[in-house]
Amino acid sequence: MSSLTIATRESRLALWQAQHVKALLEQRGHQVRLLGMTTLGDQILDRTLSKVGGKGLFVKELEVALEDGRADLAVHSLKDVPMELPEGFALACVMEREDPRDAFVSNHYADLASLPQGAVVGTSSLRRMALLRALRPDLTIEPLRGNLDTRLRKLDEGQYAAIVLAAAGLKRLGLGERIRATFEPAMMLPAAGQGALGIEVRSARQDVIDALAPLAHHTTWLAVSAERAVSRAMGGSCSMPLAAFATLEGDRLSIDAAWGDPEGVLELVAVRAAAPVTDLASAAALGTQVAADLRSAVLAKGGSILAPDAPQSQA
Repeated sequence: MSSLTIATRESRLALWQAQHVKALLEQRGHQVRLLGMTTLGDQILDRTLSKVGGKGLFVKELEVALEDGRADLAVHSLKDVPMELPEGFALACVMEREDPRDAFVSNHYADLASLPQGAVVGTSSLRRMALLRALRPDLTIEPLRGNLDTRLRKLDEGQYAAIVLAAAGLKRLGLGERIRATFEPAMMLPAAGQGALGIEVRSARQDVIDALAPLAHHTTWLAVSAERAVSRAMGGSCSMPLAAFATLEGDRLSIDAAWGDPEGVLELVAVRAAAPVTDLASAAALGTQVAADLRSAVLAKGGSILAPDAPQSQA
């Protein structure tokens, strides 16, 4: 039994996620408290993440709290966690995935096909922008930043005909009724790690790693390891419209990945692969191979991808 402090962002969704982990740890006899923090990513709302440093802006302050001992663990939406963690930090636990799909949210239209030509759709995800352009090139895609409640408010104020959000966040906050339609992965491929929660710790804290072990979900962890390997090998930044989604049946992992042209000039490039996996390393190896196939396909079409080691913000 131990006393643990969870570092968390203070948005309603982040607090729900931290409270969820808190409750699970308390069921196992631990004493747990929350340390709420405002990150730089929460403060900068007038620019897209790809222009201000990427989704890593949502985790840096939490990592500082881990480093200086104010917190023992940090709970993140896994798609916000950089592909490479700083030295001395570890992803200690990946929990069971919620719905990984993207959700179509609108007050007046039933689904994407129902939108009139030129309708304004809100999202600040370059991945979603590229996939929406591939599905409906006639739409107007406009930036949409802010936490989940802020995005819904902007929709309700009439700034957008529709917005696209992660289904998991809406469902976790009891807002599933706002979803008019969900995009199946074959139509709109999710981001790496979407719908899963990841828990970060200092790598030297074996006591915390052991406490978190019962919360881990092996199937989800294998799938997201492959997805994150795709993104890592591609240099996966917020300035790259990249999608990766894996599913496990028995011991066979299937993974789809897609790359979109940031300028919307080249058509969407997609690849798929499947192989037996036995552990996180073999799952990551499959993801790395998929990234190599995707990179070759993009270059064959005349696209340009930054090298994995090029300086860039991680997503």
